[in-house]
Amino acid sequence: MSNMITVTVPDIGDFDDVEIVELHVTKGQDVAAEDPLITLETDKAAMDIPSPAAGKIRDVSVKVGDRVSEGSVVLTLEASEEVATAADASEPAEAKTEFVGSPEPEAVPVSDEPADMHADILVLGAGVGGYAAAFRSADILHGQDKKIVIIERWPTLGGVCLNVGCIPSKALLHVAKVIDDARDMRDAGVNFGEPEIDTEKVVAWKDSVVSKLTGGLAYMAKQRGVTIVNGTGTFADSRHIVVKNDEGETRIRFDKCVIAAGSEPVMLPGLPDDPRIMDSTGALLLEELPERMLVIGGGIIGLEMATVYAALGVKISVVELTDRLIPEAD
Repeated sequence: MSNMITVTVPDIGDFDDVEIVELHVTKGQDVAAEDPLITLETDKAAMDIPSPAAGKIRDVSVKVGDRVSEGSVVLTLEASEEVATAADASEPAEAKTEFVGSPEPEAVPVSDEPADMHADILVLGAGVGGYAAAFRSADILHGQDKKIVIIERWPTLGGVCLNVGCIPSKALLHVAKVIDDARDMRDAGVNFGEPEIDTEKVVAWKDSVVSKLTGGLAYMAKQRGVTIVNGTGTFADSRHIVVKNDEGETRIRFDKCVIAAGSEPVMLPGLPDDPRIMDSTGALLLEELPERMLVIGGGIIGLEMATVYAALGVKISVVELTDRLIPEAD
């Protein structure tokens, strides 16, 4: 017996009228559970809407370029009988961790010390991998009285990408593009004159872009009942994490854990402690526009910062270890 499901846009935070940038399915196509159906893009942050079950696409109500909001109908799915039966099953089988290519680590005895909090699923890190895992877990386990907890050392969600990476970089690149486009119009006989750069206002505008996105994530977490614990988490054993912050420590016992600790800038060894030397996070602050700047590394991050500072009037030199720029893109 088939099960017809009307798939709609779920809660996507404080966003309305979001554009569909990719449609992954067509009428009559078979899909598996969790297969992406459409991709939405909100202010440079993209998200997939997955299939709630396996089955066959009976009708598609949207196309690329359409703009949708929470509750908008995406398509009609005829779920298979097997999936409908599985959805009524009780607890899933316990997952077994298998270590491939390296010996299984020695088990650490689980402490019987009481915990301050319990999490059915604990996510360490709230970057694009961490918050997506937490939100999807909350969606799948909705109504099952499961507690999802995110541990994040920064005061806002989004990790490196939203706070000090992709999003602020793209905001500054937009400023650089506007400046470059205005200069290019000189060849067409239109001269806007040299721009007056107020770096404090540029940074404030960049921060407002970041704030809108991170605020949207906080709203999405609240709507899903996801608990956020700020601080640095350290594993005490295979079932406990201790989170430290300025207010003290919180001991959390978890059933399952997702490690999404992300990345941070590294400094080359041997460099002096000099205020003229900054990493990519410091470069986003635009605290100084020197006459000249040396960018070490011709990858994506290095060239993004080089582009921004060049548009703001800084003479840029780039050094790269390999024989080409952006070697990882080849």
